[in-house]
Amino acid sequence: MTLPPSINSLCILWVKTMTETTDKTHQDHPPDRHLEQAIDEYLLWMEDEGYNPVSQEDHKETLRLFLDFIRCEKFEWNDIFTLDTLKAFQKRHGLTQAHGVRGLSRYLSERKRIRRPIERIHHRLPPIYEEYLTYHEQSRQAPYKHIKQIAAVLASLHNYLQSRGIDLSSLEIEHIDSFLAEFFEPFAPATCRAYRSMLRGFLRYLHQDRNILKRDLAALIKSRRSYSQAKPPRFLRPQEIQTLFAGLKLSTPRDLRAYAMVHLAYYLGLRPFEIVKIKLDDISFAKRELTLKERKGDNPMTLPVPEHTIKAIAAYILKGRPKNNRRTLFLNLYAPHRPMRPNSAGCCIRECMRRVNLPSTAYWLRHTYAQNLLESGVTIFEIMEMMGHDKIESTKNYLHIHVKLMRKVLFHEEI
Repeated sequence: MTLPPSINSLCILWVKTMTETTDKTHQDHPPDRHLEQAIDEYLLWMEDEGYNPVSQEDHKETLRLFLDFIRCEKFEWNDIFTLDTLKAFQKRHGLTQAHGVRGLSRYLSERKRIRRPIERIHHRLPPIYEEYLTYHEQSRQAPYKHIKQIAAVLASLHNYLQSRGIDLSSLEIEHIDSFLAEFFEPFAPATCRAYRSMLRGFLRYLHQDRNILKRDLAALIKSRRSYSQAKPPRFLRPQEIQTLFAGLKLSTPRDLRAYAMVHLAYYLGLRPFEIVKIKLDDISFAKRELTLKERKGDNPMTLPVPEHTIKAIAAYILKGRPKNNRRTLFLNLYAPHRPMRPNSAGCCIRECMRRVNLPSTAYWLRHTYAQNLLESGVTIFEIMEMMGHDKIESTKNYLHIHVKLMRKVLFHEEI
């Protein structure tokens, strides 16, 4: 959907105003002075976060050289944390890596003091593609990760067209269909839908804003028809659950962390996203309760926690969790001990399963939890609430697994 011209103008005006405000702030403080303060803050932060002293010293030395380089070249603030500046700095000092500079850029980006961290080295796209990425980022205030995804799709499109000698101005819907058939082959349907949307945005830009395409090809890109019938959820059988828990180890901090996460996934049916969002303050050990404040669909609730799950969490906190001031329960094992990401939690649980030859994922434990509730006589609406589903249709998928239970739950028939 294209924003009306007036809204586009307002978005661009807002970006321009914010940029001018930022520029004025840095005019009051020379860029090198501002950079020096940022470096001092970053190094103190590294110390507080428990980084290895060798890493701290390495970053300190690299950033000292970087500060001298910026002073000599007299860069403006907005030009300091760019890939071109980093490459020029590395060339000047003969450095193959500059982890300190990249680390500082991430630190400042997370605190909204620069727009984005220094990007990874990549082959730049032709100007029209880069101009669209800039336009999309500014007009939609799109996050950096989203821009990177769009860039990857456009890079694939460019390579496809270039290999076949097709110019953008002569692009036809047949070319797009052929590209999509080849490009989408390894991706899941949901991913394909997202990528189609990104491609439509670019084609719409070529037609409406740049007049490169005489025809709006975006309107001709059709998604594959999808049906409401979902595949039945996959779950583990009782013997497989016994095998999984029997194979869990408790000897290292990594083992204790995985043990606690497997408990939460199986006994409470939590998603990896929900597991990594748990804070220490969300757990009541006295009441054996867990308050989930951040759930998919914004359905917070408090769940009772089995005693063995409480013990698993306590064992991780006492013997496996890094000692620092963060309130997030599950942390990375190495400094600066940031909160785990959902993908990392899912991989950790999957690794436990693979260790005992169970080719499954973290979501299988969640599905098994729902199956156990169903078999114990819990109503479909109670399961919906405990699973955090927005729609009853999501919960009804579990009824496809056992037809007898489906009739019993829906029609109260005695089987």
